[in-house]
This record gives sequence, C-alpha cells and structure tokens, in this order.
Amino acid sequence: MNIKTNFRIAGVVLFFIGIAAGCKKSNDVIIPPTAAHFMNQTAGTFFITAPDVVYKLPIGVTTVSDKDRTVSIGVSSPTGAVQGTQFTLPSSVTIPAGKAVDTLIIKGIYDQYTSGRKDTLVITIDNGKDAIGGSFNDTFRLALRGPCFEGDVDLNLLMGDYNNTNENFGGPYGPYTTSIIAVHPIDATSGEITVSNIFDFGWNPITFLLDWSDPNNRTVTLQQQSGIADAGTVNPAYAGLDISVRPYAGQIGTFSACTEKITIKMQVGVTGLGWFPTLYTIEMAR
Repeated sequence: MNIKTNFRIAGVVLFFIGIAAGCKKSNDVIIPPTAAHFMNQTAGTFFITAPDVVYKLPIGVTTVSDKDRTVSIGVSSPTGAVQGTQFTLPSSVTIPAGKAVDTLIIKGIYDQYTSGRKDTLVITIDNGKDAIGGSFNDTFRLALRGPCFEGDVDLNLLMGDYNNTNENFGGPYGPYTTSIIAVHPIDATSGEITVSNIFDFGWNPITFLLDWSDPNNRTVTLQQQSGIADAGTVNPAYAGLDISVRPYAGQIGTFSACTEKITIKMQVGVTGLGWFPTLYTIEMAR
C-alpha cells in the first residue's frame, strides 16, 4: 500500500466519522422548573406547652434567584383541627432573593390542648407564584400535642428502672433501684404494673393497680398478695415464714405519668400470723 492509498483510507474514515457526528441526537440540557420542598422532612410533633411556643418548619427551593419567591401552603386535618381555632399558619412563605430556605411558623392555640386533645395537620406545598410544589417531599404531617396530660397514660412508657427509689418502713432507706418489669392494661383508664426489687432485699415482684379515671386523683392500690419473701428479711424472729402485703387502711398511693413518679403505700405482714402496724411507703422516681 502506497502513501496515496493511505490518504484515501484516511479520507474514508473521516467521512464516516463526519456522518456519525452529523447523525447524533440533540444533547440539549433541560433545566427543570424550580421546586419547593420540606428539606427532606416528612413528619414531626409539636408540643404546645405554653401560649407563645411555635413550631418552625423549614421550606427550601431547588434554585437560588435574584428575586423573592412565594411558596403557597395548604393545610388539612384528618382529626378536625380548624385554622384559627386549634392552630394558625400562614398561607404562603416568601423565600428572599439570594436564598434557598425560609421558615413556616406554626402556632397552636394553647387553651385547646390543656385537656389532652390531639390533632394531626397535613401540610402541603401548593402551586405558588414563583415556586411550585415538586414531585418530591411536598407533604408534611405534624402531630399537635398539649402539655403532658395526666389522663393520657401509656403504661409502656412507665416500664424500666427507677434509680431514685426511697422508702420509709419505720425509718428511711435509699436511694436504690426498683423496676417496672411488666404492665397490663385493664381498660381505658386502669391497668396493672409489676414492680421488682421493692425493699431491696430479694423480694419477689409485687403487682399494683393504677387507676386514672379521675386525672386529678390518680391512685395506686394492690390486692393482698403472698409469697413475697422470707419474713426473716423484715424481722429475724420470723425467718422461714412467708411475707404477705395488702392495702394499708385509709392510705392510697398515687402516680404521675408526666413526671414518672410513683408512690406506693401498703402494709406488710407474716402470712398466717398477722400484720406489722407500720405503714410502708415507697417513692419511685427515675
């Protein structure tokens, strides 16, 4: 092959490259429209603990602009919360020029949530003036809750260790650790708890009844129980005998689900023999 032939081959190759290049599809970049979003957040809880507290929900946009942009906000409530009655929030948020984030301020009406009311808001980003609700992260669910309400008891939240337990049974003792090792709901306003390590001397767990049917007068009581421990742990004279416990006449315990404190009052006895006259009080605290 001579030099002239090589030039002809090179020309053919370049010709086909030119054809291929001329047949390529258009590679224009398509810039999506600006979208607003909830900064990758989808849900939250607003505890309305005072009249002046607010919930701050950040809203972002996908681009920065040299002018202000308005993001329109929609809201609904599957629980029946009403704008202006249970909550207030603006119908739009303005993203300032040169920025990509601003904040939606939500207020709860404190007086509406002091008795245990619970609501849910579904907040959406709607078509706005300059920024639109994109196809991602444009819905946020917000739970509204008031100050802790003593009538709203979740027994499961009471489980675990109470490291600051103090007692008085003819003299103070503590602090030491007791534990709620089991719970059993009975109905909407009562349930049982099982407490271990009362007396801090190897006693078996004891079961108590919690009642919050009157949130302002919550009670802790127990039914008489035996098989608690060796009575020698209370008085060596009764070693080998069994301990029983029962309510102490006129003395009722109480509890707070909000502060997670439990006061137990009971009478201790030797099974089949009689009861010690001293009131036994246990104060359980986290």
